[in-house]
Amino acid sequence: NKNTNGSDSKKQRLDESPPSRVLHIRKLPNEVSETEVIALGLPFGKVTNILMLKGKNQAFLELGTEEAAVTMVNYYTAVTPQVRNTPVFIQYSNHKELKTDSALNQRAQAVLQAVSAVQDGSSPSSDPGVLDLTPPPSPVLRIIIDNMFYPVTLDVLQQIFSKFGTVMKIITFTKNNQFQALLQFSDPVNAQQAKLSLDGQNIYNSCCTLRIDFSKLVNVNVKYNNDKSRDYTRPDLPTGDGDTNFIPSILHTSPFFIFVGSISPALSVFFLFSPALFLSYRSPSLARARSLSLSLSVPSGVYGDVQRVKILYNKKDSALIQLSDGNQAQLAMSHLNGQKVFGKVMRVTLSKHQTVALPREGLDDQLLTKDFSGSPLHRFKKPGSKNFQNIFPPSATLHLSNIRDGVGEDDLRLLFSNSGGTVKAFKFFQDRKMALIQMSSVEEGIQALMDLHNYDMGGNHHLKVSFSKSTI
Repeated sequence: NKNTNGSDSKKQRLDESPPSRVLHIRKLPNEVSETEVIALGLPFGKVTNILMLKGKNQAFLELGTEEAAVTMVNYYTAVTPQVRNTPVFIQYSNHKELKTDSALNQRAQAVLQAVSAVQDGSSPSSDPGVLDLTPPPSPVLRIIIDNMFYPVTLDVLQQIFSKFGTVMKIITFTKNNQFQALLQFSDPVNAQQAKLSLDGQNIYNSCCTLRIDFSKLVNVNVKYNNDKSRDYTRPDLPTGDGDTNFIPSILHTSPFFIFVGSISPALSVFFLFSPALFLSYRSPSLARARSLSLSLSVPSGVYGDVQRVKILYNKKDSALIQLSDGNQAQLAMSHLNGQKVFGKVMRVTLSKHQTVALPREGLDDQLLTKDFSGSPLHRFKKPGSKNFQNIFPPSATLHLSNIRDGVGEDDLRLLFSNSGGTVKAFKFFQDRKMALIQMSSVEEGIQALMDLHNYDMGGNHHLKVSFSKSTI
């Protein structure tokens, strides 16, 4: 049957081997560990044995069932298998099972026992073909470093973990007097391989021990690129050290963009804070504001459903925002005029324009106008929606809903403090699907709502954030 990369002519005879639960893996990088080879098979089922041929850069891997092995070979026919970023070759072995000398293979058996502890424990007598491993829950790892006698930097972590796949984001912080980090891979399988290989290992000789778990968060919200946090997919992020000339493009994960600055000749049926763009305040040097593309995520408005947004070409700290009707525009104006965002007071007035005109095809080269009428995030589309009863002025206390099962207070406190504010208090509702969280000021509350409304918690759960009339 198939070899995942049928390029080796001298091995063609093996390609004809019929399916077997034992797989032959070739072209492994030097110094590869049993754990890393086992990690290739983990997503497909229980791994029951392994034999490493280290001098030959080869290994045999035995899975619990032939079905699991077939699934694995089929998957890696479409997706090139990699160990330490090096492509490897996988095919069926002529062996139907692995007989290994237990005395010589003690290390491999110990590794297998450790690995089976992370598998979901269905007994060998369960139906063949039932996968014994719950898929990796998240691409985000929570890393704690024990015995930190030498400093460990964000760059050191990136170097170590990128051997297992693409590292997208890292945040470092101190909690309970321990250095900790959240590190996000592009794929949960890479996170699983890194956890299996690195948990319990020392970064430096006899110190700086890695303790690794999956985080309950499935994506990390990075605001600044500096020595404490980094988003490798967003080199344009500011450093957060008061560099006011840096003009961020619309806030990345911000599901909620609000316009900010002096919005004088603006808005009529248009207004602020709605499903739409959020323009961070601009510094005077607007030459770089071309990066203001309005094409990022479309948020959903607190005071109305934003239909269109236009950033003014000659005055990029101002915008026209069109809502669904005049009542929503009035509501947005009365709640948002005079509020502070990014340290600047926002001015919101009704505009003389009744609609925002869309530019003719090809004429909006700076992407300053965007239509949001089809956004799935509008809060007020359904007549009689209970969202109409929950319209409150901007507040330091936020109401959270649609919280995913298993996400705890610590996870949410970390998420919200990472939006640049200080979490003063937190309280779950009884069902733990809703909560109140209190930031230290109204401005921080506005910022957190902009950053985290519609935040992807995984499992088709998007966090809903709104202002609250309650306090904790």
